[in-house]
Amino acid sequence: MKRLAVYCGSSLGASEAYKIGAIQLGKELAKRNITLVYGGSSIGLMGAVADTVLGEGGNVIGVIPRVLEQREISHRGLTELYKVETMHERKAKMVELADGFVVMPGGTGTLEEFFEVFTWGQIGLHKKPCGLLNIHHYYDPLISLFDHMIDQKFLQEKFRSMAIIEDEPAALLERFLNYEAPSIKAFE
Repeated sequence: MKRLAVYCGSSLGASEAYKIGAIQLGKELAKRNITLVYGGSSIGLMGAVADTVLGEGGNVIGVIPRVLEQREISHRGLTELYKVETMHERKAKMVELADGFVVMPGGTGTLEEFFEVFTWGQIGLHKKPCGLLNIHHYYDPLISLFDHMIDQKFLQEKFRSMAIIEDEPAALLERFLNYEAPSIKAFE
């Protein structure tokens, strides 16, 4: 695993625990010589994880749409920065560059990015691991929703297990190393 896409908020959130988690993830990526691929911003959790990877001597690739370049204050110190025209191009480029996907706390955009790559894995468009870094129990309600989807027969357990969930970055990345995508069959 050489590159991981990280989806997360462009704000720091309500708890200091989110920033601490971003810093821990950044240190773990740099320690393992894994390049960070992310949205290219210098602010919020996005900036915290990028600054940490860079500060620890790691590589960071940003992908930012031109419309957000000024609004989100694109990071000027990255190893590489791709400027794209649309959000769709941003997501496609990040998927192309990454060997897996880590989702930290964030808002609707973060969830949208997660659900897109998770769904693509479900239908067999990629076999890359998707993980939720459940910092400060942020994703507990989503985990409950997954369980509800299974109970109501809208999600198969084998697909639910594709969402690797851990509270600590090191544990999440260890599980990524052993990830095997489930077999995909049409309309089970």
